[in-house]
Amino acid sequence: MQAERPSAARRAAVMGLLLALAVALNLAESFLPALPMLPPGVKPGLSNIVTIYGLFYLGAGNALCIAVLKSTFVLITRGVTAGALSVSGGILSVLAMLAVRKLLTDKEAVISISGAVFHNFGQLCVAAFMLKSTAVFYYLPVLLAAGVLMGWVTSALLRVALPVLGRVAVPSHIQKHSGKDG
Repeated sequence: MQAERPSAARRAAVMGLLLALAVALNLAESFLPALPMLPPGVKPGLSNIVTIYGLFYLGAGNALCIAVLKSTFVLITRGVTAGALSVSGGILSVLAMLAVRKLLTDKEAVISISGAVFHNFGQLCVAAFMLKSTAVFYYLPVLLAAGVLMGWVTSALLRVALPVLGRVAVPSHIQKHSGKDG
């Protein structure tokens, strides 16, 4: 027996809920003070939990949609520079996670770390373009290390959030990912 495909209304509702969650996490994170022991500008990337979830359970197109719409929120609330940094990091992050998932592994930690690293790299590229200077790339080693750390944290938080997200947002036709990571 073939699983019933969710209605357009259900898909729209699930995407709306996930986008609202991503925006809420992004907004909450913007109010956090700089975390001790972290370099300037480094944030945990809590809203990326939703993007990674979207990639695993709803597909690449929906994950990309979440990233772009979240960036639109950043553009509207924080301006052009923040919006450009957000969209460049978000798109590159989703593309990197998709590539890693298809080519190398299905482990959340590796996928999340690749997303975080490429998110930082995308933002750095846009910053270099906006400032018309490659000097910002001296910060690349710091952002790569931060991407590895924050990507791992994000994957750990995703594993904690999976039971709740699974009850709310997984359409019935999608088989749940095991959530195991080694």
